Amino acid sequence: MVKAVFPGSFDPPTYGHVNIIERARSIFEEVLVVVAINAGKHSVFSPDERLAFMREIIAPWPNVSLHCYDSLIVNFAKEHHCKVLLRGVRSVQDFSYEFELSVMNKGLDPDIETFFMPTDSKYFVLRSSAIKELASFGGDVSSMVPPVVAKALRRFHPDQRGQPE
Repeated sequence: MVKAVFPGSFDPPTYGHVNIIERARSIFEEVLVVVAINAGKHSVFSPDERLAFMREIIAPWPNVSLHCYDSLIVNFAKEHHCKVLLRGVRSVQDFSYEFELSVMNKGLDPDIETFFMPTDSKYFVLRSSAIKELASFGGDVSSMVPPVVAKALRRFHPDQRGQPE
């Protein structure tokens, strides 16, 4: 049986991410969701917050596990005996970027394959950066992110700061 690693910053997790995980869990024996920690990248949510979001999101699925990692994802895959890196794509631009990463990862470890999974069309415009910006202006993001994330994003709007959640 094949295990897949689904890495990402998940800052914040979107319904697009959830869509990929939900579909992948029925294809692979196990899906290891990895919250990537990149000290050089500014994240709105801390690693602990992102882990908490993902823990709640994946709770219903017994074959999906959650991990945190701060090094090369191919090393994580090798340490966990995974042969597949799963990458979600929404557009040609996503594919181009992810393709370049897959070539680099293949060079680092030729035994690991990258599978590209397009998100369902209703989620193809969900970019975490756009969702964070919309939330900062008080926009309704409830159709784009799970409830736990929508609640957390409210704190970034000036009218919501200091309000009880």
